[in-house]
Amino acid sequence: MACGCRPSAAGRWRRSPTSRCGPATCGSSPTPSPELTSPRLIKSHLPYRFLPSDLHNGDSKVIYMARNPKDLVVSYYQFHRSLRTMSYRGTFQEFCRRFMNDKLGYGSWFEHVQEFWEHRMDSNMLFLKYEDMHRDLVTMVEQLARFLGVSCDKAQLEALTEHCHQLVDQCCNAEALPVGRGRVGLWKDIFTVSMNEKFDLVYKQKMGKCDLTFDFYL
Repeated sequence: MACGCRPSAAGRWRRSPTSRCGPATCGSSPTPSPELTSPRLIKSHLPYRFLPSDLHNGDSKVIYMARNPKDLVVSYYQFHRSLRTMSYRGTFQEFCRRFMNDKLGYGSWFEHVQEFWEHRMDSNMLFLKYEDMHRDLVTMVEQLARFLGVSCDKAQLEALTEHCHQLVDQCCNAEALPVGRGRVGLWKDIFTVSMNEKFDLVYKQKMGKCDLTFDFYL
């Protein structure tokens, strides 16, 4: 199974104690580790077109999570500033402008998310939204269980949902991360009125032909 998203799309995912995981892949095609038995998980930020061909309508399942771009660009900016290897010291305005002009690592968010959206009906694809996880985690857990072919009774589903709630809280409130980085509506704390108007214009230009919609606050 491959789990895809844009960088910072869903905070920092933590592995389940029972998961068998392959390497997280960021710059090359994910290649399953032969020493790991199935099922195994590969996390990747690669665009759909760069995924291995056997993930295109193949037997492997692909889960993609998208986050609204305003919150994502704020989280991505904070992520860049937090890493010594990146050491980004520019302003958020400069960073946001680069995001809108597709000048950041991993290329265009607009192309990235639309590529996966176009394949949302593929039998091996599950397209999820970060905001839906916060709105109704129970329904999302049920979706994942059905997609992965996992049978859960009511008690197991409740226990799994509570465990996921704890993981979400840890990701959103980790001491190592900026306060509230994972919450929905983060962008309202940093966007100016003029920035928001410019972003909305670019968003409409680049996403106007796509029927994918996002919630920018809950």
